[in-house]
Formats: sequence, structure tokens, C-alpha cells
Amino acid sequence: MFLNINIISIAEVVLVLVPTLLAVAYVTVAERKTMASMQRRLGPNIVGYYGLLQAFADALKLLLKEYVAPAQSNIILFFVGPVITLIFALLGYAVIPYGPGLTISDHNMGIFYMLAVSSLATYGILLAGWSANSKYAFLGSLRSTAQLISYELVLSSAILTVIMLTGNLNLTENIETQRSVWFILPLLITFIIFYIGSIAETNRAPFDLAEAESELVSGFMTEHAAVVFVFFFLAEYGSIVLMCILSSILFLGGYLGIDILNIINLDLFFNSSYYLSLFMYNSIFEGLFSGLNLGLKSSVLIFIFIWTRASFPRIRFDQLMSFCWTILLPILFALIIVIPCIIYINNIFPINIYLY
Repeated sequence: MFLNINIISIAEVVLVLVPTLLAVAYVTVAERKTMASMQRRLGPNIVGYYGLLQAFADALKLLLKEYVAPAQSNIILFFVGPVITLIFALLGYAVIPYGPGLTISDHNMGIFYMLAVSSLATYGILLAGWSANSKYAFLGSLRSTAQLISYELVLSSAILTVIMLTGNLNLTENIETQRSVWFILPLLITFIIFYIGSIAETNRAPFDLAEAESELVSGFMTEHAAVVFVFFFLAEYGSIVLMCILSSILFLGGYLGIDILNIINLDLFFNSSYYLSLFMYNSIFEGLFSGLNLGLKSSVLIFIFIWTRASFPRIRFDQLMSFCWTILLPILFALIIVIPCIIYINNIFPINIYLY
């Protein structure tokens, strides 16, 4: 019995991680093709049909590349840092609901878990930059750590406004609460701030000051190459996909969409009993449409990530921090005060925090 449970758990993890890593690989291809189109170039189009195998060619090149470690570095922490970053970037997928009941762990503290995991990934960056014994890597890790800690406060404050409307830290409950209206409509300003914070949290342009080539070469990963660099690469794009999924869950209804299946008469497709039709509806169609809805919303947000990178120039580090502490956070603190007032005036408290 214990062995069967372990096998099922391993199978669930594999079913989530393999599509996640494939999605990360093709996000890199999509980014290169999209930016090439915006800059009137072709982009990768040689390896595979329309360049679809370019990600695997890049991975093979990095895996076969000779690795050279700095002589004066702390070798253990030098290797552990990228591994920590990748592990905590992938752990967030454990609580993502891909459909009704389609999640590895439907935890009641799912949002808290996501914030904790994203915070711990900062330690990997700090360890990798410090252990390299390079001034560029060290300064890059300090910049990145300061940036991530600052914008984590932005993300947590934005999520707090969503929790005020749902009264629950469970991600599935947050999605189901949006069956009447997606939270992007009443919380449009919060969504914009959350999305800006997501770009900064993933070290993406125009907030990629930790990797400013003109100042710090490649930032905290300057001395990393070959296989170890792959860990940082996967962690960055895995975090992008995760933040876009989280944004669609909190503000765009997650896996919810137009309930087409209630419109379609399943008897037109199945000449069997009512129970077989009901089973097919619950197990296949609902999961299929739920996954497509979540995937489509996340893909649009990923495209906006790429669009932002291609459109805006990199800003200075002092502007980055000033933008966080003097503009975004005061707006969020004002929303944290205004939204409960609106909820109290209209007497629309969530059931979990209703005041009798």
C-alpha cells in the first residue's frame, strides 16, 4: 500500500514537471521568435521545422560545454546556489490548480506557500553570487537580492487585496470565487501593479538590473557556465511561467471560462447511457477546457512579458528601487485601506471573514 502511494506521488510529480520543463523550453523559442518579429528579423528557423527544436539544441550545447570553475570560489556553495534557485522555482507548481481537482496539493495555505517558496529562491542567488569570489557576481547578487525582497512586498500587498475579496488562502477557492466576475475588473489597478511586480520579481527587462551587461557583465551568474548556467536559465523562465499562471489565477479566473459544455448536447457525440456521458463530461471535457483556459490566459501574459522586454529600455537601479518604495507601495497601501472600506459599506464580506 505504501509503495503504491509513493508510485502515485512520483507519477503526479512527473506529470507536472515534464510539461513544465517543456513549456519553459518553448517559452525561450517563443521569446526569440517574437522579439525577432518585433525587430524585423527572422529569429531561429534552422533547427527543426520553423526553429521548434532550437531550445533542445541550446540545451545540448550547454550540457556538452566544458565547465571551468573559478579557482578561489567556494565550490560547494557555487554549485548549491543554482540548484536551490531551480528547486524553489519549480516547487511553486505543486499547488497550482490546473482544473477542478487537478492539482498535486490543494493546500488551504496555497498562497502563503507560494510566497514562501518564491522568497526562499533569493538565497540561491545570494549564495551563487557570493561564492563565486567575483566583484561582478557579488554586486549582481546584492542588487538582485535587494530587488527581489523589495518587490516581494509589492506582490504580497497586491495579493492581500485579493484575499480581502475571497477570505481564503486556497488557490482553488480563489478561482471558484470568480465565477460571477473576474477580479481584474474590480481590481484593475492592483492587477497592473501585481504584473509590474512580477516582471521585477523575475529579473526581466526593463527591471533586469541584476544582469546589466554594461555594468556587471551577467550579474550574479557571471562565473557560471555550462550545466550550472542551465539551472539559472530554467529557474528564470520557470518563474516567468509560474508568475503568469498565478496572475491568471488571482485576477483572470484561472481555469474558468465560457461553460461551452452546458451548451453542447453530449448525446450528439455519445450513443451511450447518461452515466457514460456524465463521466466523459466530468473527467475529460471539463479538465480539457479548464487546462486550455488556464494555458491561454497564461500565454497572453507571457506574450506581454516578451512585449515589455522588447519595448522599454532598462532603467537605473536607483529608479527601480524608488519606483517600488515611493510609487507602487503607497498606492497599494491606499488600496488596502480603501477596499475594506468599500466591502464594509456595501456589506459584502466573504463568508470566511463575515462580521456578525
